[in-house]
Amino acid sequence: MGMTIRLSGQAFGATVTGVDLSKQLADSLVTDIRQAWVEHGVLAFPNQSLSDDDLERFTAYFGDFGEDPFVQPIPGRKHIIAIQRKADETSSIFAEAWHTDWSFQSTPPAGTCLYGITIPESGGDTLFANQHMALDEMPSTLRARIEGRYAIHSAAGGYAPEGLYGKADEGSGRSMRVKASEAARDSLLHPLIKVHPESGRESLFGCLGYIVGIEGMEQDAASDLLLELHQWQTSEHFQYRHKWSSNMLVMWDNRSVLHRATGGYEGYDRLLHRTTIGSRP
Repeated sequence: MGMTIRLSGQAFGATVTGVDLSKQLADSLVTDIRQAWVEHGVLAFPNQSLSDDDLERFTAYFGDFGEDPFVQPIPGRKHIIAIQRKADETSSIFAEAWHTDWSFQSTPPAGTCLYGITIPESGGDTLFANQHMALDEMPSTLRARIEGRYAIHSAAGGYAPEGLYGKADEGSGRSMRVKASEAARDSLLHPLIKVHPESGRESLFGCLGYIVGIEGMEQDAASDLLLELHQWQTSEHFQYRHKWSSNMLVMWDNRSVLHRATGGYEGYDRLLHRTTIGSRP
C-alpha cells in the first residue's frame, strides 16, 4: 500500500500512513511528502519506530539542518534537541506561548520535525494556527495597517539572562538543556507578510513574543497593533489541535503556521526529540 493522506477535519493538518520513515525514501516519495507538507502545513506520521539516525536522515531530505541557538543538543548529536519534562518537574511549560520557531534568525528554519518517544496518555497537545488562512480572512482594515510593515524580532524575552528561561529559571528543576545568552538581545527585521517560497501564497509571519516592535512605529502603537494582530492570527477558527501518541513524527511548516505547547500531563514524564529543517528547498 502506498502513501495515504487523511485530512484532520480541522482548519488544516493531515495524517500520513503507508510510509516507513525508518527506511531510505525514494526521491519521488520525498517529493510527494514535501508537496503535502507545504499544502497542509502540518503532517503527522503515526506508528513509526525511529532511531536518532532515522530522524536526522528524514530531516535532511527536506533541507540543511537549522540552527538551534539556545537549547543544547542531546549528547552525541549536533542537530537533535530533547523536548522533555520530568514527572515531578514544576518549571513552566516550555514553548507555551504562540510562536514560529527561531523567527529572530536572519534565515529562520523552514520547518520542524518532532518525534514522540515518551507520551502521557492525556495532555500535552500541540496547537497550530494557519497563517495563510489568517491573512486570507483578515479584515481589510487590519491588513491595511500591516501591509508593507517590517516586524522587529528578538529572542530577548525568552533567552536573554533576564528572560523567561534566564536566571529567574535557574533552580526551577527544568530538565531541558536551555542556555540563556546575551546574544538573545540581538534583533532583526522580517516583513509581517511574507510570500511562501514554495507555494507562492502570502502568509503572516511570526507573532507577538519573538516580535518586539514594528519598524518606524512608536512602541505603544506597535504593541497595540501586535496584540490585536495576535488575537486575530491565533483565533480558534484557524487552529489545528494535535494529539500525540508514542512513535509519532510530526513535521510542520514554520513559514505558514504558528504553534504552541500545552500542559495537562503533570505527574508524568514526557520526551520528544526535535530537529529543524533549514531554509534550503
